[in-house]
Amino acid sequence: MASSLLSSPKPSSFSSANPTSTPRPRAQTLSPFRAAAPRFSHGLAAAANPSASRRCYHRAFARPVRASMAQPRRPEYVPNRIDDPNYVRVFDTTLRDGEQSPGATMTSTEKLVVARQLARLGVDIIEAGFPASSPDDLDAVRSIAIEVGNTPVGEDGHVPVICGLSRCNKRDIDAAWEAVRHARRPRIHTFIATSEIHMQHKLRKTPEQVVAIAKEMVAYARSLGCPDVEFSPEDAGRSNREFLYHILEEVIKAGATTLNIPDTVGYTLPYEFGKLIADIKANTPGIENAIISTHCQNDLGLATANTLAGAHAGARQLEVTINGIGERAGNASLEEVVMAIKCRRELLGGLYTGINTQHITMSSKMVQEHSGLHVQPHKAIVGANAFAHESGIHQDGMLKYKGTYEIISPDDIGLTRANEFGIVLGKLSGRHAVRSKLVELGYEITDKEFEDFFKRYKEVAEKKKRVTDEDIEALLSDEIFQPKVFWSLADVQATCGTLGLSTATVKLIGPDGDEKIACAVGTGPVDAAYKAVDDIIQIPTVLREYSMTSVTEGIDAIATTRVVVTGDVSDSKHALTGHSFNRAFSGSGAALDIVVSSVRAYLSALNKMSSFVGAIKASSEVSESQRVQTTE
Repeated sequence: MASSLLSSPKPSSFSSANPTSTPRPRAQTLSPFRAAAPRFSHGLAAAANPSASRRCYHRAFARPVRASMAQPRRPEYVPNRIDDPNYVRVFDTTLRDGEQSPGATMTSTEKLVVARQLARLGVDIIEAGFPASSPDDLDAVRSIAIEVGNTPVGEDGHVPVICGLSRCNKRDIDAAWEAVRHARRPRIHTFIATSEIHMQHKLRKTPEQVVAIAKEMVAYARSLGCPDVEFSPEDAGRSNREFLYHILEEVIKAGATTLNIPDTVGYTLPYEFGKLIADIKANTPGIENAIISTHCQNDLGLATANTLAGAHAGARQLEVTINGIGERAGNASLEEVVMAIKCRRELLGGLYTGINTQHITMSSKMVQEHSGLHVQPHKAIVGANAFAHESGIHQDGMLKYKGTYEIISPDDIGLTRANEFGIVLGKLSGRHAVRSKLVELGYEITDKEFEDFFKRYKEVAEKKKRVTDEDIEALLSDEIFQPKVFWSLADVQATCGTLGLSTATVKLIGPDGDEKIACAVGTGPVDAAYKAVDDIIQIPTVLREYSMTSVTEGIDAIATTRVVVTGDVSDSKHALTGHSFNRAFSGSGAALDIVVSSVRAYLSALNKMSSFVGAIKASSEVSESQRVQTTE
């Protein structure tokens, strides 16, 4: 019931006794941290001379971080080389690894919206999903490849690479190619585990077998016509070095254009990971014909530090996610990595990215809204407190000169948005003003979607004096970026209090257009409403999470509800293990009434579940039909 809220293989020629064995002597390995950080030259003397202190701030901080500072243009994209040795490609995996966060399931529409924003942000590669995991994911990646993968954005007409993940088998690679081949720049990303612990206990294969599979599958991906193939040796951080050099050499020969080095379990320290990248660069034959990439998990809180260490040591592609979301403790955060490179560019040897940092704040908010994963207030760069100053000493310094306590300007990440026309939305605002606001916030919707949204906007505007950007985003998510509608809310009426039982009456409109009504009693109005919904829909579910937040301050604020439910849906495949698992579905709803908001969120999650089950059934029917035809 949804209302029950739940708070041994053959011996190998590669020794595994020392996973960090000494590199081959044919090239000298340099420490990634050979240059010491410059010391500040403005200690007590600067404190005694405010004007000198200001000059030091401008010299040490202002130049690297200002968004207006000119930087070289993005080099022309060539899969296996970068003409400018200081350029670092940004590979965003928010829609793949980020969506593996429990309850972070996005609809196809939401994924497309986020992909558009990632293109505006300027990421070089968008890993749009794991097409073999489900028919729905394949369709979502295909849609992104068709639209985002062929639409130039920005002043330079940038078109991102669209990438699909696959395990090292033909079925996965076929699905990935089917999804991404429609893009102007398609990429297949395939992986297989290379650490002793994974090969022995998970794959149950010898190192020689793993090398053979990797070579064969990279070659197979290239044979399909894909000019850009990325290979990842899973758990590289705990793999034998000599074995790593060997397997990377072989996949380069087979046609791999990017070699991604993942710290899959977030185990390495920055010095170790930087040395790993430097050793691979120095000891892998043919490495000059491929790009070295990093993918760092955050299990020990070192993902950003490890990523920067890898870049300093020679990696020229960095795999990241918006807000650092992802499996377990998450991934390296795009905003942290990019702003660190921008802020400390001189110390990092002049490295730079093609990211338009003015879109960072909007991208962060959009991912929070659509994934349901909100960042903590003290999150670096995008947290609510990142540019807040409460200490009296800090406030005094900020009032005198902002550079005393801010190394990054909020404007650099698009945190402040000044409307040049001075438009304040309210109940008298017309379609043109509202649509202009949507464009300003980065949302492009169809005319029909806008009319549906505008109707909800007017309902809220009649009850609120001023409609904020946060209100707009909450209504957009609730009205437009919802899954395919099987059940929609017509009416809900609830009673509660200390004088009797809480009751709720719910009217839903079903897939066939029929109205169905149910009444239920619960421990509170939301519990009663959810039981009434269960009585109508009859889908066995368990409510795993329930949370509600106020979008803005004030008694008339819109309430946003987020729920996570699970049901009997185990046909999803985990990207790394390949095992089926019981998938969780998140839903969000927004309304001025908390009960209405709660029911909308619950229906959103149930509609996601229904859509996913429908896609699985349709895929099974097609497969069965093909099997019957083959038999005949």
